[in-house]
Amino acid sequence: MPMLADCVDAVVGVDTHRDTHEVEIAHPTGASIAARAVENDSSGFAELLAWIVEHAPGPRVVVAVEGTRSYGAGLTRAVTAAGLTVIECEQPTRTSRRGKGKSDAIDAHLAVLTALQLDADRLPTPRAEGDREALRVLLTARDELTTTGTGQTNRLKALLLGGDDTDRRLARGTLTDTDLATLARRRPPARGHPGAGGAPRRAAAPRGGPARRAPRAEDQPGPAPGHRRRHGSRAHRPAGAASARSAPPK
Repeated sequence: MPMLADCVDAVVGVDTHRDTHEVEIAHPTGASIAARAVENDSSGFAELLAWIVEHAPGPRVVVAVEGTRSYGAGLTRAVTAAGLTVIECEQPTRTSRRGKGKSDAIDAHLAVLTALQLDADRLPTPRAEGDREALRVLLTARDELTTTGTGQTNRLKALLLGGDDTDRRLARGTLTDTDLATLARRRPPARGHPGAGGAPRRAAAPRGGPARRAPRAEDQPGPAPGHRRRHGSRAHRPAGAASARSAPPK
């Protein structure tokens, strides 16, 4: 099976970006002929096509574009309309970049080398535009919306599992539009409400307030109502009784 290097006169590698594209044209051996940067607009595309005609050693030219459906979409459309063959070039892998560094010029050269090693009969051509491409975009968008909606629903059910019996029943079933509308109108409980995390805690004393005074005798709690005191307790002994009992006999 022939390689692309056996079927072309030159390969153009393009490293695409938002504002500018880095371009290199090379021989089938991989040796660079010339390199430059062009603007990502119609005037830049026209300059690139004239530049390719000026430097190409023959008419058989293949353009390898990185990101044909993103930053390189406009360039791909212009080059295809000019009659040149465009192939989709993947971003350089870590293995192919090893020992070469990282720059736009290096990526354009790696696009050339990658294209030259492809099978001539199995070239990765860009996806066609039109109804088929529009349908692909719509299906991709629908899949993303479905995935995002499922994730949000699972997070909401995880929150409901920590609620009361009604919330837990909602979490176990399918959430309807009515359920979602009811949950959206729900307001959090007031601060300090038992349902908002237990009984409210006593507010701490503000900083810089008056110092606490020492407890006094009248502040001490008295006996509980109905409490009977024992006879002969120290609290009801007359003054001097303890000292008289402890005095030695005469």
